[in-house]
Amino acid sequence: MTQTIHIVGGGLAGSEAAWQVAEAGHRAVIHEMRPVRGTEAHQTDSLAELVCSNSFRSDDPEGNAVGLLHQEMRSLGSLIMRAADANQVPAGGALAVDREGFAAAVTRALERHPNVTLVRGEVAGLPPEEWGPCIVATGPLTAPTLAEGIRDLTGAESLAFFDAIAPIVHRDSIDMDVAWFQSRYDKPGPGGSGADYLNCPMDRAQYDAFVAALVAGEKIGFKQWEGTPYFDGCLPIEVMAERGPETLRHGPMKPVGLTNPRDPQVKACAIVQLRQDNALGTLYNMVGFQTKLTYAEQVRIFRTIPGLERAEFARLGGLHRNTYLDSPRLLDATLRLKARPALRFAGQITGCEGYVESAAIGLMAGRFAVAEAAGDALEPLPQTTALGALIAHITGGHITSDPSAADGEAKAPRSFQPMNVNFGLFPPLAQAPRNETGCRLRGPEKAALKKRVLTDRARADLAAWMAGAQPADWRPAAAE
Repeated sequence: MTQTIHIVGGGLAGSEAAWQVAEAGHRAVIHEMRPVRGTEAHQTDSLAELVCSNSFRSDDPEGNAVGLLHQEMRSLGSLIMRAADANQVPAGGALAVDREGFAAAVTRALERHPNVTLVRGEVAGLPPEEWGPCIVATGPLTAPTLAEGIRDLTGAESLAFFDAIAPIVHRDSIDMDVAWFQSRYDKPGPGGSGADYLNCPMDRAQYDAFVAALVAGEKIGFKQWEGTPYFDGCLPIEVMAERGPETLRHGPMKPVGLTNPRDPQVKACAIVQLRQDNALGTLYNMVGFQTKLTYAEQVRIFRTIPGLERAEFARLGGLHRNTYLDSPRLLDATLRLKARPALRFAGQITGCEGYVESAAIGLMAGRFAVAEAAGDALEPLPQTTALGALIAHITGGHITSDPSAADGEAKAPRSFQPMNVNFGLFPPLAQAPRNETGCRLRGPEKAALKKRVLTDRARADLAAWMAGAQPADWRPAAAE
């Protein structure tokens, strides 16, 4: 039975979702408000316009999680990856594209598809219920009327309009000879153990040097249309430092209620805390470290923190305008809005970050919608795959509360933040990989082998999933 599925938004996620729907034999209606209503960032009326970089980042499927995601999307007949491959430009190991050629290829493919209808004009408010199944893929610049409709339906705290991002560190790159696990005052809190934070201590000289580096560090300014969204609840750490040299050690870096077990008689001047960021315990975010420092400055300055000298960052910090859902609370495992299951969400509005990740969630939203239209239940993607790990992050693979904030301290009821795909989202290996002689490796060799084992596992698990879950008549489209 053929069904009509509406897609609101013609960016990368919406375009990919529409392609998946149309290729499965259903009718896809894309609602794109440009050029009837523009945005502060877009320059054209093309579908899948790239408004920032022209890079899809690494195309290495064995050593990089985003490269693995590229490969998985190609395996599932992704239009976005097909257009990117056809319009690539030299970029070393990265997949970069001619942005105009890329957008033109996506637009052309969808406009020419017999199952796709493109409607230009803004969808004011929530999609009408008589549309039936609908995928909302409106991105970080969602029109105010639609954003308000979502907020009215889901609650005032369901959307973040300014994205305060703290850096996230791979757990296995933290020096545990320096850091230790402890919650402030050893308070366990709901779901906690009393040792829920990693703590990195600073003496007075280290702290003073750190504050000076924050103040002097190079920052990124806001774009004019972003405004100035600072509010006291999530000030950038360098702004706090500028308010006085003692501000941080009485704020996010306060040392009270914490004791270094290696030197219990010496009280630290300040302590940087890292809180578990995903359910797997492979990623930790730096508490209170939202920042507008440049990426290079973040790496340089944050690696002066004791215990983080060799930190590997899954994501660096930032503060910018973004509209995204509190997806783990609002969406089910197939990206449907719990409050109105006829609505699915895809792309950056779900809390993923990056071109490829947005398109990947669009791909799966389209496939979930197709399976539902056919009355079938699409088997969940293994979390060992890049696609599965990304969806697991969006729909619940993270920590949603601060379990050990002391009495009187501000609680953090929502820690969900946009995320690029990275190996920290993948379930850990059952055992550390070894080389051909059976020896355990260290350093760069260990990291490289671990990535190869993770990607081999992902490919095998995706192949098994496709063999069991793929409808018999589902065929990736031939290249133009």
